[in-house]
Amino acid sequence: MIDTPRALDGLRVLDFSRILAGPFCTMLLADLGADVIKIEQPGSGDGTRQWGPPWFENDSENGTESQSAYYLSINRNKRSLTLDLKSETGQELARQLAAQSHVVVENFKAGGMTGYGLDYAALHALNPALVVCSVTGFGQDGPYRDRPGYDYVIQAMSGLMSISGPVDGPPTKLGVAISDVIAGLFAASAILAAVRHAERTGEGQYIDVALLDTSIAALVNVASNFLVSDHPPKRYGNQHPNIVPYQTFRAAEGEFVLACGSDGQYARLCTLIDRPDLRDDPRFATNPARVKHRDILVPILAEIFATRPAAEWVEKLLAAGIPAGPINDLPAILDDPHIQARGLVHTADNGLRLVGPPVQLSETPASVRSLPPTLGEHTAAVLREVLGLDAEQIARYRAEGVI
Repeated sequence: MIDTPRALDGLRVLDFSRILAGPFCTMLLADLGADVIKIEQPGSGDGTRQWGPPWFENDSENGTESQSAYYLSINRNKRSLTLDLKSETGQELARQLAAQSHVVVENFKAGGMTGYGLDYAALHALNPALVVCSVTGFGQDGPYRDRPGYDYVIQAMSGLMSISGPVDGPPTKLGVAISDVIAGLFAASAILAAVRHAERTGEGQYIDVALLDTSIAALVNVASNFLVSDHPPKRYGNQHPNIVPYQTFRAAEGEFVLACGSDGQYARLCTLIDRPDLRDDPRFATNPARVKHRDILVPILAEIFATRPAAEWVEKLLAAGIPAGPINDLPAILDDPHIQARGLVHTADNGLRLVGPPVQLSETPASVRSLPPTLGEHTAAVLREVLGLDAEQIARYRAEGVI
């Protein structure tokens, strides 16, 4: 346990979310110091607990528990409380917890919390300063509101897949559930804005975050290109639609990425490869010209880069002040000396390795204070601490299956 001040100390987040987008959002808040209480169904918990292999064998009070790597990736720094929301007692306990919290996060289907008496109107009546954030696939209104929102479907519908993959190949999804991650990031930033408003005014508010909306927002310049030009974007594979040369090149050994983001960098590239003619040729002298004539320039560069190993090119390009880098796999980057120096990979006392918080705050650092909890690990502690229940009451609720 690291005893340092944290940016979100004192902020209590009641987390009804599961799978990825919601838990990723609440983990970001937990990293910054929020007390995130993860509400899980007794006996089963978050569905990602079963999403293995691979597994990590974790010793708990109830013996050894197999925890999936998927679950471990998005649930650090949280406390787990099991609560049966299908029971009236469980719903009442949830309302009491919400009354003592600052934020509620949920990712049930649109309107799903209403059936439990935990919708925004009900919770706002109990706690007017409460911020409630709902994360769904398609939002709380619109013709698609009742559709299930899965990352793969959202990547397809949002246009992300249409611009990803080989030029002459099929649309391709990213290898990670990026739409969930994007939604989680937007949700966390919106929550912090709403909390700031609540601190100033005493008024909470409702936040509606949709995976489809946030994935479209993440298209940034690609969406803007279309809105400005009315020309649907096409796939460029590992090239860039607006910058040349900005892509992967195959070397004599391996591949590397070159990213010339300015005419000055391109001029230095031409000097490096001893081709001043490519710098002075009006077809390539400016980026707009290079974009127009990429089909001529790129094959010339490809032929040159094929003469030396990728590592050699990267070293020479970086020495010349030209952005370039290797194409790493996970073992290579997680063992990279720079990543080690940044402390991004956290190793716990029990041997579990996690990718830790990626942001560095000088005065209130984010940290891995506690490992992802076992199912219901903190149920009794939270009920005692937040609601003041005694051992007899907790034992009775446990016997009734409420917790």
